[in-house]
Amino acid sequence: MSKIFTPTNQIRLTNVAVVRIKKAGKRFEIACYRNKVVSWRNQVEKDIDEVLQTHTVFANVSKGQVAKKEDLIKAFGKDDQTEICKEILAKGELQVSDKERQSQTDQLFKDIATTVADKCLNPEVKRPYPVTIIEKAMKDAHYSVKPNQSAKQQALQVIKLLKETIPIERAKMRLKVNFKGKAAKKIKEKLTKMESIEIEKEDREEDEITVVFLVDPGCFKEIDSMVKAESKGSALLEVLSYKEMVLGEEHF
Repeated sequence: MSKIFTPTNQIRLTNVAVVRIKKAGKRFEIACYRNKVVSWRNQVEKDIDEVLQTHTVFANVSKGQVAKKEDLIKAFGKDDQTEICKEILAKGELQVSDKERQSQTDQLFKDIATTVADKCLNPEVKRPYPVTIIEKAMKDAHYSVKPNQSAKQQALQVIKLLKETIPIERAKMRLKVNFKGKAAKKIKEKLTKMESIEIEKEDREEDEITVVFLVDPGCFKEIDSMVKAESKGSALLEVLSYKEMVLGEEHF
């Protein structure tokens, strides 16, 4: 039975995500597993073998053409395939089809709407909005998805945008702070002066004060830093709930 000759500089790969970079007048490509490139760039995936289909730098992945050693040295100053693959992963452009790009955009749009719905409520009734309502409001506001930003980053921008058209605000956190001694009065005064804080309950026992209050999640770091600084680390700031809203007949 006659053998089929396959050129040694050609590797056939299918169902791959291609990352491409141009350097020194040449095009270089690497073959990756789908959905792994973004995970690697976000430092979620740490194992390079889970990202690369092969530790090979190509001139053209679809044709299976491997890049020449002299071209790699000229462009990257080295011929270590794995190290060059990592550089292309970090700086290269991920190639996707129009259909795939649209699918990713649609999914990111839904993820943003879901994040907004999860973090916000209608302040008039203290209830969350359904995701479909948020999606409609985003479309009515002509919000354009930014493919290079995460859903969480864009959700904050969308909340600001939607405030112009519908009653919406971040669901507040319920916090409890316990402090005593000389710093107690000063901390209490600073808390009551903050506009974002809504004090629910205050208990006093001799020189010790316990305050339960609602606050916008964006102010948590500021409050935490202030409490630590004023009490020199002796006061205790505790998160009682991350979201304060009414769901049905239950109050969380």
